[in-house]
Amino acid sequence: MLQSQTGNVVDAFAMVNYVTITGKLHPASGEDYMRLVRLAWDFKNAVRITTRMIAKGVGRSNILKELRGVLNKAYADSAYKLAKAMVEGCLFNGCNPLHIEVRRPFIVSEGESSRLGNRNVRLEDTNIVKVKYPYDGSWITLRAEFGERYLPLLRELAELARRKKVSYGARIVFREGSIYLHLSIPIKLYLKYFKRGEAKGGLVAGFDINSDRVNLVIIDRYGRIVDTRTAWFTEAVSHGFSRNRARALRLGALAKLLKYCYTHSVGVVVFENLSLIKRRRYTRSKTGNRKITLFAKRQLIQYGVVMALKYGFKVILTNPRGTTNSKEHSEVMKKYGLDRHTASAYLTALRGLTHQQK
Repeated sequence: MLQSQTGNVVDAFAMVNYVTITGKLHPASGEDYMRLVRLAWDFKNAVRITTRMIAKGVGRSNILKELRGVLNKAYADSAYKLAKAMVEGCLFNGCNPLHIEVRRPFIVSEGESSRLGNRNVRLEDTNIVKVKYPYDGSWITLRAEFGERYLPLLRELAELARRKKVSYGARIVFREGSIYLHLSIPIKLYLKYFKRGEAKGGLVAGFDINSDRVNLVIIDRYGRIVDTRTAWFTEAVSHGFSRNRARALRLGALAKLLKYCYTHSVGVVVFENLSLIKRRRYTRSKTGNRKITLFAKRQLIQYGVVMALKYGFKVILTNPRGTTNSKEHSEVMKKYGLDRHTASAYLTALRGLTHQQK
């Protein structure tokens, strides 16, 4: 992987360190279920209260002191970090953090290798998970149910965690009468089991991802355009269209384009590094702003990075500045007769190529 000294190009592993897999949890008794529910409601309320305190400028030490009166230190730390991320995301989207709502009960626990992988949620085996109950220091034992294809990965994860060699994050959510466990697996361990190939082509692919389409441009080592593709999903931005269905459409389109790259001699894939953007830009159009607000572009790019790594591509993240509104962008549109989104994808690919050749 490449890493620029200027910060304009970063290693893909710096953006995506973990991959999340999901399983179901089953309490052994009604009492265990109620204890888990109580913890989830207290954690949810702690996160909501913390967002208000952060928004009002209350210091970290004072917030943690307040949280530790309800939860243990490990849960309090997780609640604080999550609330801080939510406030920062709200500011990025231009909304008021005092209006953040947390509707459903949930539990989050950070990974820590020195604490057998996680501070509060322990993967004991592929089918056993223990959750720390902070009120009396006991553990709630739950039966875990994961897809069969994940079992070899989880078996090694549990073993590495027992040897204090790896950490994993955990999130427990209640949805439609079931309890789900989302485990954040280190991506290098995940790729050990789920890598699909080893892309060794000489071409470079640049992506421009938007709410209603994904544009792809493939170039050769001289910067010449070899191929262009556009995957459309205009229904995803229709008023009232399900967010989950929209997300599925976008993920499916991106996956197909990455598979196309793999079968057409691409070795390097380039995405925008959205971590360099500090605030989301809105327009004068209410419809356009609604599309921007509902579109989780950062998550889609993270998915793209993971999928690209599974195919064995070399993944580069470039600074998006100037790839949309710039003199260079206008010149590319005129020179090659490209629309503005395809021109953005071309510039993204070109920047990746430039750093690839250094």
